[in-house]
Amino acid sequence: MKFLLIPVLFMTFVLNAGAIGVDKDRLQDPDQEARAQHLMKQLRCLVCQNQSIVESDAELAQDLRAIVREQISAGETDAEIFKFMTTRYGDWVLLKPPFNSATVILWLGPIALLLIGGFLIFRTIRRKPEPDVTRPLTATEEKHLEKIIKGNNK
Repeated sequence: MKFLLIPVLFMTFVLNAGAIGVDKDRLQDPDQEARAQHLMKQLRCLVCQNQSIVESDAELAQDLRAIVREQISAGETDAEIFKFMTTRYGDWVLLKPPFNSATVILWLGPIALLLIGGFLIFRTIRRKPEPDVTRPLTATEEKHLEKIIKGNNK
């Protein structure tokens, strides 16, 4: 059974290798195409969650890649392209959303949860019960115990 594991894994990786979309209409200037690729890696495909538009082969991703290339050809700056995309599709289109009042929970939430969890673990460890250490009985306690034991045996 183990000998089947390697071919199955190999086939899985080979099939996923063709999932990256390649556009026919690339920019003629290699510097502009490299800039376009850099920008497209920062934009989220709105159909495929958590994939950049470079990685996605969805039609919408192809359209978004075409828009980025058109805007680069028109001489738009990176900031202007991001502003255009966020105006049209919202902050969701950015793979790395900006830090503002609407996204503060996204950025600080994991840190807050980590701190709360660490505090709870620390508090639990600190409240560990003391080990039960018994001390020897005093002479009066031993006499009292003997009376109780003798009283129950009658």
